[in-house]
Amino acid sequence: MPVWLPVPGLLDLLDILLVAIFGWLAIGYLRRTRARPALVGLAILAGIYAVANSVDLRLTATLLRGFFAVVVIVLIVVFQEDLRRVFEQLGSWRTAANATPPAGTQVAALLVRAVARMAATRTGALIVLPGREPLERHLEGGVQLGGRVSEPLLLSLFDASSPGHDGAVIVRDDTVERFAVHLPLSSNHQLLGPGGTRHAAALGLAERCDAICIAVSEERGTISVARDGGIRVLSRPEDLVAELRPRTADVPAEPSWWQRYARRDALFAILAALVLWMVLVPGSDMTERTVEVPIVVSNLPDGLELESIEPGVAEVILRARRRDLILADERAIAIHLDAYLARLGRRTFTLTEDDVERPATTEVLGITPATVRISLRPVEAEAPPPDSP
Repeated sequence: MPVWLPVPGLLDLLDILLVAIFGWLAIGYLRRTRARPALVGLAILAGIYAVANSVDLRLTATLLRGFFAVVVIVLIVVFQEDLRRVFEQLGSWRTAANATPPAGTQVAALLVRAVARMAATRTGALIVLPGREPLERHLEGGVQLGGRVSEPLLLSLFDASSPGHDGAVIVRDDTVERFAVHLPLSSNHQLLGPGGTRHAAALGLAERCDAICIAVSEERGTISVARDGGIRVLSRPEDLVAELRPRTADVPAEPSWWQRYARRDALFAILAALVLWMVLVPGSDMTERTVEVPIVVSNLPDGLELESIEPGVAEVILRARRRDLILADERAIAIHLDAYLARLGRRTFTLTEDDVERPATTEVLGITPATVRISLRPVEAEAPPPDSP
């Protein structure tokens, strides 16, 4: 019998699409979060639990079920910052269409000139270019400015004689919104390397949102850029142009994250959602299936052998979850007929559910025909070997 698969309807397709979208978002989030190793480990445990539950490993499934009940609470506490960011990203999409377009090459050029000049004079600086995600809950203090961004303005704000030179400057589009702002510090010392407090602040904000942070070291005169949870030192000031492309409207961008990963992740999410739908939705429905199975005779009386059996096969109606019937191997299903009573002269036997060898998850609803008849004959004695001359 050919393997059959359920066909999704219109609402099922919508259901699959929604799950695929959430799966795609989760994959993209895992690519950028520091919690990825922990979440991957939990996904592996979830897979082990699913396998243990499907093959009826009760002890393993019970222990993992209790483990996950505790882990859910622990995850909410430990990863509350990451969860909050996920919801903020979802909320930021709603306002993305109404957002002010990013600044163009003019602002990018003056930022590069100002940063290059501060690096040459070893003037410490920290500039934040916000993205779509909200920043306010990550910022402390600061003075509202609202001035048009310019090279002299940035140089004066970070001058050592300025009271707010140790803080960060928030540049949105072509406007300096605030200065002397305090940012959250990162504790990832491996990424920070020899970087100081400014670099820790730049990385700390980049770990929590999609902002781009530019840090200039007053000790080494280097320029670092923190974004997407990472930080790197630029070899020359001109490299800053490429880093600013996501915040400029008229500079040709390099291949985007979508072009590199998102389409592949989206395809994987759709396939995973389709498989989950087949397993969990129609796959969990109870259904019936008729299979034709052979009849195997065993426990024959001594001195007799099977001559014939009528019929040699029977149709068995099985009932189980759809996924169990799809995965069931028909070659492993058979009827085992115990011919012990044949020694008393019995030749007609009634087939029962207990005679059917089948997967433990299936139920026998009927057997056709209900009885079979066997014919036996004496075992022919072997002729003795001829006497040797």
